[in-house]
Amino acid sequence: MTTKKTAVTAAKKTPVKKSSAPVKSSAKPAAKAVRKPVAKKIKKVQKIKVVRDSFTMPQSEYQKIAEIKAACLKAKMHVKKSEVLRAGLKLLAELNAGKLKLVLSGLEKIKTGRPKKH
Repeated sequence: MTTKKTAVTAAKKTPVKKSSAPVKSSAKPAAKAVRKPVAKKIKKVQKIKVVRDSFTMPQSEYQKIAEIKAACLKAKMHVKKSEVLRAGLKLLAELNAGKLKLVLSGLEKIKTGRPKKH
């Protein structure tokens, strides 16, 4: 019995030498990766940065937005308040300086800021 113990102990104490030569694997690689066709890069559409703002306007002019929205609904076109305002800005931008001055001078001057709560 003692000989078995000494043989096991001797085997444990014997250092295993590692060879410096590269180890060659005899196993074949599984399967070559299927090469996908290279897709052309599609340019991303740059997102438009939006800004949130608040403003003050007379109630009669604010009502005009609702009237324009109602007219659009009759024409079977759903629009938002912001779209109505943006369309108005687009039309103003197309005016020449003289007409723009005439339109803007016809506006009622109002006090800016939040109205007081009653």
